[in-house]
Amino acid sequence: MHPEGPGGIARRTPLLTNVVRLAPVRARPVGAVALFALLAGCEGRQSVLSPAGLEAEFVASLFWWLLGGAILLWVLVNGLFVYVTRLNPKPLSRRLAEALIIGGGIVFPVTLLAVLLSLTLPRIPEHRAPADGLRVHVQGEQWWWRVEYWPEGATEPVISANEIRLPVGMPTEITLSARNVIHSFWVPALAGKLDMFPGRETRLAVEPSETGVFRGQCAEFCGTSHALMAFEAVVMEPDAFEAWLATEAGDARPPGGETATRGEAVFLAEGCGGCHTIRGTPANADVGPDLTHVGGRESLAAGILPMSEDALADWIAHTSDTKPGVMMPDYDYLPEDDLRALATYLAGLK
Repeated sequence: MHPEGPGGIARRTPLLTNVVRLAPVRARPVGAVALFALLAGCEGRQSVLSPAGLEAEFVASLFWWLLGGAILLWVLVNGLFVYVTRLNPKPLSRRLAEALIIGGGIVFPVTLLAVLLSLTLPRIPEHRAPADGLRVHVQGEQWWWRVEYWPEGATEPVISANEIRLPVGMPTEITLSARNVIHSFWVPALAGKLDMFPGRETRLAVEPSETGVFRGQCAEFCGTSHALMAFEAVVMEPDAFEAWLATEAGDARPPGGETATRGEAVFLAEGCGGCHTIRGTPANADVGPDLTHVGGRESLAAGILPMSEDALADWIAHTSDTKPGVMMPDYDYLPEDDLRALATYLAGLK
């Protein structure tokens, strides 16, 4: 039996004492400063801590409330730990020990969590409520995004792919589904994530508060190229959005020039219309993304390549190397002139 005395508790728990000595109290403020310095770097177009929409602002505020509660709980628990092992290392009475365990381990955490939940849970349904006006339907494919815009009163959609555009300051209802496997739709700067299920629709209300280009991604593992399934979310002024939507609803406007004309002929001769649609041409399949206005998009191949002629040529020739498991075949057998002409044609579809 170890003797009790002024160092009773400390001497009965040498391992605990050594842990405390390895992490002195004076070092902890340094860690806290380092934590907040790291959080200060959490910004950019794909950061939940740089919100650009009302729903993302709610998620960010929820994060800060929960972080504050966690810090408060951590300070209490570790403060008691330091008190009984370093500041006042002597045996505790049974009554005081039980009070610390019940108060600090049960009453305080339950009360804190109840307060946090009461502040956050009542607000969640409003972010799943249907919105008036524009509706956007997004379907997760392997590994790209099928996008349909349904303006209020529309009888048929405006079809696009691998990019969503939204008007700033206006609520939009985004309905989500999937074709083969579960995906998850997430634009951290605009709203929280929501799963997409085959045979079922989920709903997300989004109201952007800032214009700009933000990055979205699939947040649920969905197969070989899950990490290569991203998209751009472009938030525009309402007038600019309406003009863009009117253009997007129209047929393709083929770019002029001999090279682009040759590229259109290559597109049709190689059977690309068996998978893709370019409205205003014989190509009208829907196996792959709609390419009617592909050149006007911010990115290529579901957000992983820049939109340029060079990127288009490389993507067409080496599709399976760029995105493993994709259904589109490689066209690396095409002569360089044909490949460049095809890329010029597609880049000019705006």
